[in-house]
Amino acid sequence: MFVRLLFYLILYPISILPLTVVYLLFLPFFVITNFILRYRHNVATKNLRQSFPDMSMRQIKKLRTANYYHLTLVAAEMLKMLTISRKNVMKRYRCVNPEVVNKFYDEGRSVILMSSHYNNWEWMVLSIDMQFKHHGIGIGAHNSDKIFEKIINRARTRYGDEIAFASNIREIMKENEKNHKPCAYMFLSDQCPSNPQRCYVTDFLNRRTGFIRGAEGFAKKYDIPVLYYEVIKDHIGYYHFEVKVLSEHPAELPDGAIMQKYAECLEETIKRKPEHWLWTHRRWKHNFE
Repeated sequence: MFVRLLFYLILYPISILPLTVVYLLFLPFFVITNFILRYRHNVATKNLRQSFPDMSMRQIKKLRTANYYHLTLVAAEMLKMLTISRKNVMKRYRCVNPEVVNKFYDEGRSVILMSSHYNNWEWMVLSIDMQFKHHGIGIGAHNSDKIFEKIINRARTRYGDEIAFASNIREIMKENEKNHKPCAYMFLSDQCPSNPQRCYVTDFLNRRTGFIRGAEGFAKKYDIPVLYYEVIKDHIGYYHFEVKVLSEHPAELPDGAIMQKYAECLEETIKRKPEHWLWTHRRWKHNFE
């Protein structure tokens, strides 16, 4: 009941406001989380120091503050997702080379889109069906609050996309491939793996890091082309992203080859603008040294 009241009486009405106003309403949260509560400061600081050992503590703190400010703006954009129009989302979030993806649709093939929690990932979930010819499917994780999960997934799918989970993605992909339905499966593959025994381990941001193999596993099983997309922030509230092919025929590659390419692409992306990644995430819970 509390979640519903919070949503319908506060969050939804705020999301109707212009995005500039929503940003202003969220700015106090930046002050509270970064300067007062110091939310996950230890996690963010440790992650940054280990990833950029050549940086001074002053540089680390400056980068951490920039990261908290960026994440505050992304949180405002996620709320705006509840009511943002098709026209507005496509004006603010656009693919510069959709032909790279649409080529596979014309061939009758699905694609796997690999990226991360970098810049605004939720607007990608919202807009896959508008960006490309494929039917968009975002692979997500279940939320502990089922009411909140239902509300947020309703917002994510209101422009035609679909949400799948670890519990049903196998059945969904099997059915789509059986029926020759070209889909674009979006995997955010930068999470900490729940099972360290089954992940792919490689050097990433100055340490041994485990990656979930799910995207590669499905790609090899059905020989689905794998693409990496990088989201670039042009200025506040506006992004563009570029897609590049990691493999057109994953079934021909050795195990781990796709994950290695993905890790290298992601590291390059993060190093260009590190403040735009999710540094408060407990990414390195497992020790692979």
